[in-house]
Amino acid sequence: MGPRGRGDKPGAPLYCAIPRQCAAMNPTLRRMFRILALLVVGWLALSCWVVIVLRFVPPWTSAMMMERRVELLFDGENVDFRHRWVPWNEVSPHVGIAMVAGEDQKFPFHHGFDVDAIQDAIDAADEGRRLRGASTISQQVAKNLFLWNGRSFVRKGLEAWYTVLIETFWPKRRILEVYMNIVELGDGVYGVGAASDAFFHEPPSRIGAAQAARLAAVLPNPRRFHADQPSAYVQRRTAWILQQMGQLGGPGYLDRPAPVRGRTR
Repeated sequence: MGPRGRGDKPGAPLYCAIPRQCAAMNPTLRRMFRILALLVVGWLALSCWVVIVLRFVPPWTSAMMMERRVELLFDGENVDFRHRWVPWNEVSPHVGIAMVAGEDQKFPFHHGFDVDAIQDAIDAADEGRRLRGASTISQQVAKNLFLWNGRSFVRKGLEAWYTVLIETFWPKRRILEVYMNIVELGDGVYGVGAASDAFFHEPPSRIGAAQAARLAAVLPNPRRFHADQPSAYVQRRTAWILQQMGQLGGPGYLDRPAPVRGRTR
């Protein structure tokens, strides 16, 4: 059968049907698309605004704290829930470097994501080895402050979005300050202020290097490990973190400029 000509009526719908359908799209459908677009743009703008505000205003709670409160409510567990915000200049400088040494040693230099750690985690998964954590402190702040526990692609995508916002609008010191104040350091104990009260019975400004390293040592599982009653594992990890703190150069490491690629110092 030869090609249809311009005057061949059966062929006309092939050229005209789709454009006509697009032009005559159901008004209700167009309205739904418009509303959806407005909602997405509004949410993006709102998330930016919230992150900018929290650069200056201490968050009174976090998504993870709220999730834990709901768990306790439904499970009927009797856990003493504690949280107290402490400004950066009222926290011992040992705490920040201990958490960086134990959790994210490239924190002062990366832009929210540790590409090398991510690649190592992917390689470990491909080889069937035990999965290693690749989350930076910035990613943990994004997750703890705004999101929920889980491993879905939606949550990871939102975590990446908030990580970009945090790294864009907050200085590194603010990121670490918020992290120290919202991270869970014991069952129901959130932040260095509450942890210093509960475990050491002294203000966070007087926490020593060993105590700071012990707080960082329980971070893999703060509901299982205890900073005030350290297990053998916590003691070993505390010693390793103390060693790393010394090798990094102590609290001054957090203020060092980023290394220049291709050069050694």
